[in-house]
Amino acid sequence: MNKGRIFSLALAAVTMSVFIGCASSSGKKKGGGTKNFTSRTGWKPNSPNGWFFSGKKKENIKAWPGMVFIEGGSFTMGITKDDVLHDWNNSPVRMQVKSFFIGETEVTNYEYKEYLTWLKVVFPPEDTQYKDIYNGALPDETVFNNQLSRDDFSTENYLFSPEFSYYPVVGISWLQAVNYCDWLTDRANEKALMNKGILSKDYYNNEEYNYGNKTFNAEQYKLGDTNVNEAIDSTKIMRANQIKTQNARILKANRATGSLEVQPFRLPTEAEWEYAALALPGNREYNEYKGKNVAQNNLRTLKGAQRGQYLDNFKQGRGDYSGIGGFGNDGSAITSDVRKYPSNDFGLYGMLGNVAEWVSDVYRPIIDEEANDFNYYRGNILKTNIDNGAGGFEKYDETNVEYDTLDNGKLVYRGLPGSYKKQTEYDLTNYRDGDPNSSLNPRIEEGKSADQATEDMYNSPQRKFRVDEKGRVILERDTTKRTSDISDETRVVKGGSWKDPIYWIDAGQRRYLHQASATNWIGFRVAQEYSGSFESKRKRRG
Repeated sequence: MNKGRIFSLALAAVTMSVFIGCASSSGKKKGGGTKNFTSRTGWKPNSPNGWFFSGKKKENIKAWPGMVFIEGGSFTMGITKDDVLHDWNNSPVRMQVKSFFIGETEVTNYEYKEYLTWLKVVFPPEDTQYKDIYNGALPDETVFNNQLSRDDFSTENYLFSPEFSYYPVVGISWLQAVNYCDWLTDRANEKALMNKGILSKDYYNNEEYNYGNKTFNAEQYKLGDTNVNEAIDSTKIMRANQIKTQNARILKANRATGSLEVQPFRLPTEAEWEYAALALPGNREYNEYKGKNVAQNNLRTLKGAQRGQYLDNFKQGRGDYSGIGGFGNDGSAITSDVRKYPSNDFGLYGMLGNVAEWVSDVYRPIIDEEANDFNYYRGNILKTNIDNGAGGFEKYDETNVEYDTLDNGKLVYRGLPGSYKKQTEYDLTNYRDGDPNSSLNPRIEEGKSADQATEDMYNSPQRKFRVDEKGRVILERDTTKRTSDISDETRVVKGGSWKDPIYWIDAGQRRYLHQASATNWIGFRVAQEYSGSFESKRKRRG
């Protein structure tokens, strides 16, 4: 069986869950839309004889499969109840979040296996040049290990056993989660282009395009530098010209204008995640549990045969993860199916329990709302493509892939072969975070520079690795005296998990972990930008 045949089978599995359609829509206000609009060029939208064709006459807010549209708004970010542990890192601030899309559930084992299958076929680990690409994407197999527990359950069992297919994937570092988001962006745009006839639906039958650095890359397609020109199905483009001339123009124009069919996937910001978890638009009545909203008002069912049972997956107490045998309060000793418990009023599952989740923010003890109270995010880094001096950009190939080292010693790629290499233009991670470089009147010890003083403030343990006699890469313990765990590689973790007591089942809580670390209680979900109008779609009264 050749690789093209193998990959066709793998692709069939991918399309089963990733690309099942779903959408929501909202109409324009009366008097709006394209009816009364004329472009400054003089053309009216959708003019049958004109070059200016805007597509649909009515704007629809469409979500990609598995994504939910969240209309933005103002909310109180942080802990609004008593801070009993006095963390002082989540003081309440007023924040505005713009509209966005977020995953209906955490990424499941099934979805992550799609990613692993694709990597294994396109970059076979038996090829020496690719061996670290697939292996570095695997979850940490040791996260369920415990020195004082029977080791008869492993991450491998959890990931690959069918009964756990729709459980949230765990053992994934922040770095691995970001790589998954980039991969999903490529595959979603690839599928959308197939649906519109720009890419041939039998594209993967050509072995050249399902091995090594010849695979589809959304960024390269956007820049007109795609490596799959030969895969465009010209016959279907011609057929589209005969049937719908205007639609065919749009298909052809997309490549010239640099537009993507599907917005890039990413991790949500801390502000977005917290706003989505609170689901305030549906939380205006507090008298009783209505079947959906869990957010801190009631964590137990109030009526019916299930009365008294928990509505989310968390640890009830010392040695009590699921309740008394035969009558479990939540029935889940570890993680659970991502849709086992009710969704909140945005239609999102598992936002407060089951697993905590990575978000994109770099961790700092404060949220600086004085500097910004709109769509807050710490970690803005502008990365640009590197000019190759020949009218294009440098790309990774089999010989120059760059890697980061995870805490378990495995290497995780920074970019797949065929993707662009990046350079940092500017980094705003440390903007106004309390370090001497951000202070108006910094107190710097004599003989030290501001940069050295900053290192003293955030002098987190240094990560150093060694190779033991068996060839294993091991993270060494930093024995230097340290006063902080915080660094520019420390990421925010939101929400509670199956392993956490009720204290953490609060959307305002925040924790942190190094981006190369993984645990059995942290998963992730994806988000997307919303590029439409930020004006509210709800009807006005009066």
